[in-house]
Amino acid sequence: MKFIPSPNWLPFDPHPSPPKYVLPTDAVDAHCHVFGPGDEFPYAPERKYTPCDAGKEGLFALRDKLGFTRNVIVQASCHGADNRALIDALNTSAGYARGVATVTADISDEELLQMHHAGVRAVRFNFLKRLVDFTSRETLESIAYRIAPLGWHVVVYFEACDLSDLEIFFTSLPLPVVIDHMGRPDVSQPVEGEQFQRIVSLMRNNPHIWIKVSCPERLSQLGSLPAPGESVPYSDVLPFSRYLVGHFPDRVLWGTDWPHPNLHDHMPDDGVLVDIIPFIAPTAELQKKLLVDNPLHLYWPELHQDINTTKP
Repeated sequence: MKFIPSPNWLPFDPHPSPPKYVLPTDAVDAHCHVFGPGDEFPYAPERKYTPCDAGKEGLFALRDKLGFTRNVIVQASCHGADNRALIDALNTSAGYARGVATVTADISDEELLQMHHAGVRAVRFNFLKRLVDFTSRETLESIAYRIAPLGWHVVVYFEACDLSDLEIFFTSLPLPVVIDHMGRPDVSQPVEGEQFQRIVSLMRNNPHIWIKVSCPERLSQLGSLPAPGESVPYSDVLPFSRYLVGHFPDRVLWGTDWPHPNLHDHMPDDGVLVDIIPFIAPTAELQKKLLVDNPLHLYWPELHQDINTTKP
């Protein structure tokens, strides 16, 4: 089946620059996607957008070029609850990828177990109405209780302005919760402002909640060029990321968000995104926590335990 991308869809950069920053050994890109290809893994009829194809071959080639060892692949909303493209990528990764799936309440225990064997370790709850249709919290809660015995967690995607309606739900879930993209704060407001500090308070008061300090290109109001007096792009976002890494070093994750869906003004250079990492995690210790220790703890706990056991 031939799919035509949504009008004005921005395709990913096929030739990102090689990063200058050298990633630590075993680094994980903890948030990325696969789209199709549509003729093999059709996009969902209920999708809110149609992307350009961005399959597993492109993702794994990017992983190698940037210097990552592993990927955490997040099910994209354009595929709905049809996780075949995700599972296919996991099955061909030789164990170097884990998955975050989208499921519905009617999924069987056997299907969940099959997904676990393939490498799925979480389910994503998306609260952005422009991307998905509403699912009741009772349904989401029932899914959370069913996946908890597998050792999975929940990934939540929402906007900071909606947190007041959601935080009681997040804090009541019986398993770890990972917030996507810092909860999409309004970076025109100060780090010390009420909106971002509400996210900070949620993290501080709930040790089972983690957060991704990813997607400056999605949050920035300055764009991809460095602002006057700055040496890196997206400088309006970096103080927020740096704050979270500094205050919650054991519960932060980072990912490219490749292939960067639903951007409208520019497409980022993935090599440049990697080069921003030392500006949000300024020490080697913080970089290792962000890129190695934390994602291994969530997605490869057996490997994380082995690494810690063999430390001198």
